[in-house]
Amino acid sequence: MMRIITGSARGTRLTTLEGNETRPTSERVKAAIFSSLQFVLEGRRVLDLFAGCGQLGLEALSRGAASATFTDASQDAMAVIKENATRTGFFEKSHFLCSDYRNVIRKYAGRETYDLIFIDPPYALHAAADALLRALRAGLAAPGCIIVTESG
Repeated sequence: MMRIITGSARGTRLTTLEGNETRPTSERVKAAIFSSLQFVLEGRRVLDLFAGCGQLGLEALSRGAASATFTDASQDAMAVIKENATRTGFFEKSHFLCSDYRNVIRKYAGRETYDLIFIDPPYALHAAADALLRALRAGLAAPGCIIVTESG
């Protein structure tokens, strides 16, 4: 069971996709990530690439981030993300784009910047390094941006 750990939506249970299409970040890893970020989230603009169920971006919103953009190539995942954004009360602070990460990065290049970027692709894709390089080359990282990646 995935849930929001703390903040305004603390304890809210999140829906996840069945099967092996997505691999939600474990509660322990998520707690460690947000323990490190806890004092720098207020007012940040977040990009959650490979969002899955949206738990990383939603956790950031729960802890004070200003907005989050959720992207995933799966329509099923996007439906779950929207459901979770509604359940946590963050739908209005959220933007959604169902597309491959390469297309997302191309679309936002030169148009959007983010203060916090999560790059957590399915391990089988082996896309973490590629997504990181593309995001940096596209200028998606605002000055002082924090980028969190997870890979196999």
